[in-house]
Amino acid sequence: MSRFRINTERMLADLDALRRIGAVKTGVIRPAYSETDRLARIWLAERMEQAGLEVFVDAIGNVFGVPPGSGKSILVGSHSDTQPEGGWLDGAYGVIVGLEIARASLEQGGPPVACVSFQDEEGRFSTLPGSRVWADLMSLEEADECCDSTGLRLGQARLNRAGLPAPREVSTDRFSAFLEIHIEQGPVLDATGERIGVVENIVGIRTEKMSFLGEQNHAGTTPMHLRRDAFQGLNRFVSLVNDRLAEVATSATVWTVGHVDLYPNANSIVPGRADFTIQWRDADEARLDRMAEIIYATARETADSLGLEWKGFGCDLIAPTQAHATLVEAMAKAAEHLAPGLWRRMPSGALHDAANVSHVLPMAMLFVPSKGGISHNFAEDTDRSDLALGAEVLCEVVARLG
Repeated sequence: MSRFRINTERMLADLDALRRIGAVKTGVIRPAYSETDRLARIWLAERMEQAGLEVFVDAIGNVFGVPPGSGKSILVGSHSDTQPEGGWLDGAYGVIVGLEIARASLEQGGPPVACVSFQDEEGRFSTLPGSRVWADLMSLEEADECCDSTGLRLGQARLNRAGLPAPREVSTDRFSAFLEIHIEQGPVLDATGERIGVVENIVGIRTEKMSFLGEQNHAGTTPMHLRRDAFQGLNRFVSLVNDRLAEVATSATVWTVGHVDLYPNANSIVPGRADFTIQWRDADEARLDRMAEIIYATARETADSLGLEWKGFGCDLIAPTQAHATLVEAMAKAAEHLAPGLWRRMPSGALHDAANVSHVLPMAMLFVPSKGGISHNFAEDTDRSDLALGAEVLCEVVARLG
């Protein structure tokens, strides 16, 4: 094993410095391609260069720090953009740990390590377009056509590169594996007192937009037994589907009705239409299929029972991703060495760039606890001792692989 040590105080100082770019209260506002995001990526590029790494910022805006030489390196990273109101660790932690491991390894003659910050992981324009384009799962031309909620095209937004180097692509062939460390964004580690999660898989995600169509009518003069109320259809559907999905779910299975629009959405009108989304997540493809059968059958049954029409508009599919078995075992050994009895194997219920990168490189992930399981929130936080420990575990993984 090629041993080298990271400087956790330096890593935490860099994490604090990145936190100040876009800081609001205890959180950060740094959406992809915003002014604060541009300044953060300039800062990252400068820190990578100061560490002796060669900087590549590709056309979509991913920032890479690659060690000198022509050999393959282990790639470590995450993302530095945030939700519209985000926490200070989501993504940023993994980027800074990658920077520190690459820097320390270069300083001490360890194995070649590169670092990366992938662009727009939080989905301002699309689902993880930075890593999707880099992994050749989406063309840059396709990404350019994606729009944010204001109608701004990604192709326009990415052109503001003032202070960043000219676009240069870096091939996936330069790397031998991809490792990502992240806050859990859930309650498991925090609730159990465990300090490290070794991620075995990233759940699959299916999202469907549906509508119940009834009859818009006067809320004061339409008798209850004659109503075709689209919202009552949605209400009954949610109640039924919750019970039925629970019969096939595991403790890690989740589903959410997350967006609802009623039409015409007025006090004195029986709703004629209810548009909504339902999303379900699990690491097992067969279970996702069974859940889909239950969801669609329940929607049809609900519509028939209330005299409504049901429409589905097609399901957006993201397949489950398995972490590379050899890398998972390396992480498990490092976790047991540095946090004996205080780690677990677990799934990731959230989507990460690692899922896209797994199509071109062996991939694995580590988690550290999130206080209270809170993320995508200004209150997001993790003990600094856990941040340091997670970085040390990942460093040992890199040393074992090197």
